[in-house]
This record gives sequence, C-alpha cells and structure tokens, in this order.
Amino acid sequence: MVPAIAARLSAALLTVALAAAPAAAQSGPRLTVPPGFAVDVFADKVGSVRFMAFDPAGTLLVSEPSAGRVLALPDKNHDGKADAVRVVVSGLDEPHGLAFRDGALTIAETSRVQRSTYDPETMKATPPTLLARLPSGGGHSTRTVVYGPDGAMYVSVGSSCNVCRESDPRRAAILRYNPDGSGERVFASGLRNAVGLAINPATGALWATVNERDWRGDDVPPDYITEVRDGSRHGWPECMTVRGRVLVDTAFARGGRCDGVVPPTIEIQAHSAPIGLAFYTGTQFPESYRGGLFVAYRGSWNRTRPTGYKVVFIPFRDGRPAGAPQDFATGWLEGRAAWGRPVDLVVGRDGALYLSDQGAGRIYRFTYRPP
Repeated sequence: MVPAIAARLSAALLTVALAAAPAAAQSGPRLTVPPGFAVDVFADKVGSVRFMAFDPAGTLLVSEPSAGRVLALPDKNHDGKADAVRVVVSGLDEPHGLAFRDGALTIAETSRVQRSTYDPETMKATPPTLLARLPSGGGHSTRTVVYGPDGAMYVSVGSSCNVCRESDPRRAAILRYNPDGSGERVFASGLRNAVGLAINPATGALWATVNERDWRGDDVPPDYITEVRDGSRHGWPECMTVRGRVLVDTAFARGGRCDGVVPPTIEIQAHSAPIGLAFYTGTQFPESYRGGLFVAYRGSWNRTRPTGYKVVFIPFRDGRPAGAPQDFATGWLEGRAAWGRPVDLVVGRDGALYLSDQGAGRIYRFTYRPP
C-alpha cells in the first residue's frame, strides 16, 4: 500500500449529505467519503442509468438500456449540476457501453454494435449504422465497448447462463474488431461476465471487472478485477480461482483441467458485482490517487448477508496495483437494505469523478476540496 494512500484512507471518514439543493441536505441519503472529498448530485431522476462517456465537447452521456436510449446531461454553466436531460438517440436494443472515436458515437447494444454521427452542439446523433452483430439471448445482456491504443474496438459479451458450455465461442469473452467492425475474433475467453472495460493509460493494457458464478456459496468464488491479454483464458466454466489457486469447479466439471488458465489480478469479495472501472487521469485529486483505479460495486442479490454497494479505490504504481482495494464511497447499503446501486465511473475534464447510480436514478459528482 502506498503510505500516503493508506494514511488518507484509514483516517476518520467524512460523512457528506447528498442532495440536489442545500435545503434537502439533512433528509437526503448519506454517503461516506475520505476527508477532503465532497460528493454532490450532478443529475437526479434520470432513469435506470448504466454506462457513461464524455462527448468531444465535454458533455456527459449515459445509457439507459431499459428505455432503449442514450441521454445527454449538459452542464453549460459549469456549476457541477446538469442543466437538462436530452435524448441523444432512441429506439435501441438495450444500449449499454458508449465510446467515442474520431467524434463518432459507438453504442454497444445487446445484439449489436452501432455507430452514429454525433453533433456536440445539438447533442443529437444520427440513426446508427451497424458495425457488428453480437450473440444475444439468455442471461447477461449488457455489452461494453472501448477503443484500445491500437485503434481496435474491444467488446465484452457475457455468458448466456450461470455455468454451462456455450455453443457460441463469442459468449463469456472479449471480442476484438477493426475500427470499422471487420476482423472479428475472440481476444480473451473464459470471462463469465466482464461487464466493465478500461484501458490502463500507463501501459495501454485492457482491464476488466468480472462477475463470477453464483450458487457456490457466499464467499466462493471471488469476483475479480483483472488485466486481460490477447489470447488469455480465464477459466469459466470449468475453472475458478480461489485465493490465487486455479481450481476445477467440481459442481460442474468433475475431472476437468485448468492448464493455462490465467488467475485474476485482483480477487474481491464474492457477489460484490464489480461493474464500472476508471483509471484516475485527472489532477484535481491528491497525487496519491493519480493513475489509480476506481471501481463501482453494484452489490449482491443472492448472498446471505448483502455485500458490495460501494465504490473502491485501488492504488497503482508504474501501471501495476500497489495495494488492496480500499473503500472510497460507502453508504448505499443500510443493514440488509440498499437504496442505490453504483454502476459506472468516468473522469471529467476538470478532474471530477462521476458515478451513475442505477438504483437511485442519479449521477453523482466527486470532487476534492483541500481541508
């Protein structure tokens, strides 16, 4: 653990009231963040929001899969609160991941990846054109897209089931495409549900959050956050990793083999449901946070005692993890009930950190104000 980070994160935490206006501060939900940090509601009542991206002009866009649309949340007066909610494009098939390349908006939907010409002034996108078709149906319908430093497009596709043998090798995998959607191939496999994707700016490597299998117990196997490499095999469905050991899942594949399976980079509490992740590329936060990784845990749904429902920070040094995940924002879980579900994270031009909350229908904005 980096000493500065350990000291900061182990200090007494600052409880901050969340509200869209100061008058509601005493009655609003409360989150806990480290000293010096503040969290405000950037946008409220925005629906069942999921993944986010900033457009070329700095406007925040967010997907709403259940409504089949992408929304824009402009903040033209730069007061840290969205001025309006605009529909960018609608009529989509459960849109999830968003990415910009050369000013165009790429949208990962459950059955396809499409691209639209986008106008930052009007915050409108043209009817999208097809880049690639994806396998759909079954479970795990979310699709996420990022562009790598090589210009290639990477798309995550979850499994169709909890544990099974897929007939389509593109399930439970990360796919790689040329920017125009051609050249499809499996980049990495054995990833039951790699929901979040991010590029490590220090190394150019692809990182993912992975939701592991259910019904093996409250604490087995761990969910994980991992670096993903070309051709890497991550074990699902035959294998799972527990405390660094790659084991056969004997409840599914007795006598299976795990040769060549890559263990996770970072194991976390089972059923935490890690979703969005973002490397901190800004300069607003203290030096000890720069280059580190923020991860949103959406939270458990079938654990005896609920877990997750928070944002954690993982310090990095020279492009590699330099400590265990530490709580950064907590408070969504109150006893056995949760009033929100953190999903995705992005860093703004001003260095603020934005978080989507699917359960509460909000976008939060984290800033640092020196004590």
